[in-house]
Amino acid sequence: MDAVLLSRIQFGLTAGFHFIFPPLTLGLTLIILVLEAIHFRSGSPLERKISDFMIKILGLVFVMGVATGIVLEFSFGTNWSNYSRMVGDIFGAPLAAEGIFAFFLESVFLGILVFGRKRVSKRVFLLSVFLVFFASHLSGLWIIIANSWMQTPAGYVLEGGRALMTDFWAAVFNDSTLIRFLHTIIGGWITGSLFTAGMSAWYILKRRDEESAKPLLTIALWIFIAMALTQFISGHTHSVQVAVTQPGKMAAFEALWRGGEGAPMSVFGIPCSKEKKTYLELAVPKLLSIAIHFDPNAKVPGLDEFKEDELPPIEVSYFTYHGMILLGSFFALMAVIGFFLIIRKKIYDSRWYLWILMLSIPLPFISNELGWMSAEIGRQPWAVYGVLKTADAASVVVPAWQILFSIILFSAIYLLLFAVFMKLLLAIIRKGPDNVTLGYVGE
Repeated sequence: MDAVLLSRIQFGLTAGFHFIFPPLTLGLTLIILVLEAIHFRSGSPLERKISDFMIKILGLVFVMGVATGIVLEFSFGTNWSNYSRMVGDIFGAPLAAEGIFAFFLESVFLGILVFGRKRVSKRVFLLSVFLVFFASHLSGLWIIIANSWMQTPAGYVLEGGRALMTDFWAAVFNDSTLIRFLHTIIGGWITGSLFTAGMSAWYILKRRDEESAKPLLTIALWIFIAMALTQFISGHTHSVQVAVTQPGKMAAFEALWRGGEGAPMSVFGIPCSKEKKTYLELAVPKLLSIAIHFDPNAKVPGLDEFKEDELPPIEVSYFTYHGMILLGSFFALMAVIGFFLIIRKKIYDSRWYLWILMLSIPLPFISNELGWMSAEIGRQPWAVYGVLKTADAASVVVPAWQILFSIILFSAIYLLLFAVFMKLLLAIIRKGPDNVTLGYVGE
């Protein structure tokens, strides 16, 4: 058993499970903020009732996010001690800032949302909603800063085998931070809005809680429509950034075995790294050169221009990247259809579309995981791109059997946690907006 591979699997398991919850948190806080803004202006009890319902769901999601995120912090000191020793002075700063400036802010004001509705004024409550929204996105920013530095490191020097920060702002706003943050946030808004739209569609299909479900569906669907279409722009911009700063990763994403001018874009295929060939490939000539450089004859580096031991796993990188794009295209199609149904005032009566919304709830979560996998696996074999290889970042004192045991244990615990989460979530949804009130401890 390879201890490094097992450590990667363990971290992938814990990070992947944790990543179910932060994107949903981002989307839910946006919807709650919209509901509370409407309630503050109109004084309508309907938006307040719907917001209370969504806050209860947000509280459950937040708890799960905290519980699953703590494990990741310990992994750096146990399985990745060499990584922490070499780049901890840089990587640790944004993680500390996330805890100090974002997590505590979010936790405190989420407490007001859950327990303080009847204890504070409308103005203070709206401010609390905004601060939870702001803090959750600020938390995401600090995490993205840390991860982006691993993708496109900047503002540092190597001295005595350690990376020392020389320019804080260069490290924070490295080449990939802002576009990756935007891409991730939009993904979170898609996740939260489609989850809410699908849940609302279920109520309408069941012909219950329709007074709450219909306006909630409209709000969530408008957010989903705007974000699903916007994500194409941010996704393309992010891909261009990857092609410029991590050309080997982009070559793997496209299974571009040979570089050159007028590079084609692969739409579908089955790459085989052993044969350096893509079977059943459907590719558009020169489209990759156009997409990256806006020049049909521009040169794009291929996999043949990089060292074999510095290439990521081609097949996994290809399929995760294209799977994410496929789901993004499906969301855009759903958005266009939803737009016309809303304009024609047929959204509540189009049961076929309501079924699609409901059944599509898991898809943004899958898309988020695929995007994260393509970004992280595509960076291999580097823990910090071009600076520190993953094999050199792992701890050398943790035996493989202990890592394997932890993977089995974590898997069992996560299955139990997810089962409890789903049971509580479904109980809240079945209870419905009409039977949820907030404001007192114990309610």
